[in-house]
Amino acid sequence: MIFSDRDIATLNDILVQAGDREIVPRFCRINDADIKEKEASWDVVTEADTAAEKYISAALLQHYPNARIVGEEAAAEDPSVIEGLGDTDLAFVIDPVDGTYNFASGMPTFGTILAVVVGGECVAGIIHYPIGGESLVGVAGGGSRLIDEQGNAEPVKVAAPVTLDQMVGTVSWGFMSEPQRSRVAGNLSKIGMSFGFRCSAWEYRLAATGRAHFVSAQNLMPWDHLAGVLIHEEAGGYSACVDGERYRPGIVEGGLITASDRDCWELIRREIFDA
Repeated sequence: MIFSDRDIATLNDILVQAGDREIVPRFCRINDADIKEKEASWDVVTEADTAAEKYISAALLQHYPNARIVGEEAAAEDPSVIEGLGDTDLAFVIDPVDGTYNFASGMPTFGTILAVVVGGECVAGIIHYPIGGESLVGVAGGGSRLIDEQGNAEPVKVAAPVTLDQMVGTVSWGFMSEPQRSRVAGNLSKIGMSFGFRCSAWEYRLAATGRAHFVSAQNLMPWDHLAGVLIHEEAGGYSACVDGERYRPGIVEGGLITASDRDCWELIRREIFDA
């Protein structure tokens, strides 16, 4: 199945409408009682997450009634929904509000992520930013672009390689176990600047638009990374699991490095993870 420009426009419109109807009206209007913790104090869910996922799921099934829907909040209720994703004919993978902690804290660094999986391969990714109205879009073999609120599109490109001490990047070392956690966190002192948004939507935006040189994650939930990795690769970047295996639907652990090119990827793995 080939996704056309019309398909991509339809999918983006669904995310925009979900943001306008279910997310933005709730931004800065969330009470503490409306925030529920999952596994940690920073791992939370709000009514915006659940309402947006329901809206997006229903809209997708109207256009693609035979599609499989894999949503983060649905998976929280039933983890089996992600099983077999790598063998699915057509699936949509949704993170309705990526960066919920930021959203619930009144910070605009959050987004809505949608990945399209066809025949076990991610073929398209869209990340919509409800505050600001932009969307970052990538299509396998078709490049990546940033679309503004008026619909104007500009191609995006990853950053040119630089030396380690000039790099800007992030590693989710908080999900690691000791002694790796302390070693990797300490090794980040070798780079120019480290950041951490706890939001894949914005981390991949910085990497795909040339504002950061690498992004690395430990917890590989498909709604966090499938779309972002595709968008980044279509912007000229290189991604692989820390063990060198190609990242694809169905891989949910082991660590991931997304970098400007293969040499940069090797440098990050050697100096940050192996040193």
